[in-house]
Amino acid sequence: MSQLPFPEQVAADAAAQFPTPFYLYDEAAIRENARRLHRAFDWCDFKEFFAVKATPNPYIIQTLAEESCGADCSSLAELILCERLGIGGEEIIFTSNDTPEKDYRKALELGAIINLDDISHIDYLSNIADLPELMCFRYNPGEALGSDSAFIIGQPQEAKYGFTRDQLFAGYQDIRSRGVKRFGLHTMVLSNELNSQFFVETARMVFEIAVQLKQELDIQLEFVNLGGGLGVPYKPDQAAVDLDLISNGIRELYQSMIVPAGLDPLKICMENGRYMTGPYGVLVTRVLHQKQTYKHYVGVDACMANLMRPGMYGAFHDITVVGKPSSSDDSVCDVVGSLCENNDKFAIDRPLPEVQTDDLLVIHDAGAHGHSMGFQYNGKLRCAEVLRTSEGEFKQIRRGETLEDYFATLDFSDFPAAVRS
Repeated sequence: MSQLPFPEQVAADAAAQFPTPFYLYDEAAIRENARRLHRAFDWCDFKEFFAVKATPNPYIIQTLAEESCGADCSSLAELILCERLGIGGEEIIFTSNDTPEKDYRKALELGAIINLDDISHIDYLSNIADLPELMCFRYNPGEALGSDSAFIIGQPQEAKYGFTRDQLFAGYQDIRSRGVKRFGLHTMVLSNELNSQFFVETARMVFEIAVQLKQELDIQLEFVNLGGGLGVPYKPDQAAVDLDLISNGIRELYQSMIVPAGLDPLKICMENGRYMTGPYGVLVTRVLHQKQTYKHYVGVDACMANLMRPGMYGAFHDITVVGKPSSSDDSVCDVVGSLCENNDKFAIDRPLPEVQTDDLLVIHDAGAHGHSMGFQYNGKLRCAEVLRTSEGEFKQIRRGETLEDYFATLDFSDFPAAVRS
């Protein structure tokens, strides 16, 4: 079983204060993980831009900002979220695709690093405003890099993201002719990857492009962004990525490729989301019912609308029944929610200790791409988020939605008052 970021009793104590279901994050663990990443890359000018999409909560973003992390944004809302926290300038990298004008305008207003996904957006952006002094392009190599766990992004030739190599070189020439003076290069070819060597190979690919840009176009990159994708060992038999192996491998490439090419110093950036918060957040839910038909079903008060990853991707999340240790006598069951969809399952054929109504279940590794992917199908309401502070206290950092929230955008003005009431 994967490890919880805190003792089981912490979840029980939180459930005594807040109605289930709710997300529970551990601030101290998130901070220490950020420090661990920075220690691994202390040999270079390194910057982690936290992928806001993973856990778009101001308390989480601010916590990571205090640990020297910037913000990777991909939408107007994410930009405004950072703006309200006082995060701006080159502490933000704006990486989006099929981007609306209003999103670009806000990114330019904040002074964010603009990372273009498409060569045609050079003209699109220049029709909005003068191009900024610093610009970045997203590179799609067109060939696979990574294991099957990278399927969320997909095979590069099938992915909608990024420039081809020819477009990349033409794009840099174009923006330089328009007055851009500072340049960055970005790629994102891995997602939830646990093979540490693949991240070294990503650096090799990006460094090769950096050297070729210098040799062929006399473009000297200011930074390279290796993307995110550091994986989380969701399954009990999986091992975590080896940060030292990754860092040492990249360092060797830097010394053998970047330094001889005259590109030193070259800033190295990443934009992890899942790795930064995933293992340090859980979904706490309570058993409502049990059903015995052709299978044994354990029904809980959370559903796929709270955590869609198992139903959408078939993703595995370990589950703890609070106060009941696992044993060889565990019975097999499906853990399900109340959504009118048969894929509304957190676990299928999962051995669990014998459960009873009102037992607490803690769904592991839900601190990223959990609450942020919630939805309201069937009129389900997105749940609260709670932070366990570094002092060991509980703080609600997002209230749960109410029926008033759900109905707030509907217009009943043309219906009789009796119906509205």
